Amino acid sequence: MTDVTIRSFQVGDGPAIAAAWTAAAPADPISYQRFRDLFLLDRNFDAAGLQVAVINDQIVGAAYAVRRLIAVDADDLELDSGWIPFFFVHPDHRGAGLGRALLTAATDWLRSHGRTEVFFSSYTPNYFLPGLDAARYPEASRLLAGLGFQRGYDAVAMDRTLVGYAIPDEVRKRIDALTADGYSFGTPTSDELTALIAIAGAEFNPDWARAIREGAVSGLPLDRIVVARAPGREILGWAMHGTYEGVIDRFGPFGVLPSSRGTGLGKVLLHLTLERMVAAGAHGAWFLWTGEKSAAGQLYLKTGFDITRTFTILRAPLLPAGEKE
Repeated sequence: MTDVTIRSFQVGDGPAIAAAWTAAAPADPISYQRFRDLFLLDRNFDAAGLQVAVINDQIVGAAYAVRRLIAVDADDLELDSGWIPFFFVHPDHRGAGLGRALLTAATDWLRSHGRTEVFFSSYTPNYFLPGLDAARYPEASRLLAGLGFQRGYDAVAMDRTLVGYAIPDEVRKRIDALTADGYSFGTPTSDELTALIAIAGAEFNPDWARAIREGAVSGLPLDRIVVARAPGREILGWAMHGTYEGVIDRFGPFGVLPSSRGTGLGKVLLHLTLERMVAAGAHGAWFLWTGEKSAAGQLYLKTGFDITRTFTILRAPLLPAGEKE
């Protein structure tokens, strides 16, 4: 390997890391501001976990390891787990073992903090991609497999054009029927956000509750959220867009309470939100992460979404130094 230094992140590295990332993955580029917001300002960021490869004073690669300093839910710091949200090597410096060295440094750092397993790359709250796109990055797939990472499960990203979109007549009829039965649909009040956040955290995913809360606090317009209310006014489900990074064509999160599934509420919420997205100027709808075979995944496919990428969430054990499986 060319004379290379692997060290932890230092102040001033950020723009060069973003530039090297973009050179390494031109199909998944990142701006410095987005890199800063997603990683450097992440609440669990530890500069010691961001391993940087330097050759002749130039940053040519990086691998980011992170562990929880603040729990997603209650006091669960997931003390056994660590994550590698990203790694890359500049194309001019591949083939010399630099990617392996960076990943080894990252996993060694996690091991030094008592972690016994590492995931690529299903870290929340701030992930760039939910897992490895092996079709786009076969070399990375081979490298991770050689380091002991194994498939956990797959997630799919989906997209749908909104050019010419209108709510189908059958969905309009279902809205009318549900409304006649006392259900209602609309923008939540600020007070209703408390119930929505409670439902999202308790019934679905604590990170969804965080996303809704932080979005509202940062100025997310409430009309980007559509809730379904029972005849007694309690919230039964919701759908939204623009939650993540303010991107209006990014759909989600989206959920209906288990007791209310099979009523058509999910389909209604999805379509009402797509209509609002068109009204807000979106030309498409997309999201990064769902199960293809899940109920939501099947609903998306029936609504005209297409699978655009498949990501594999990978896991590897982190045995104490010197031990082998």
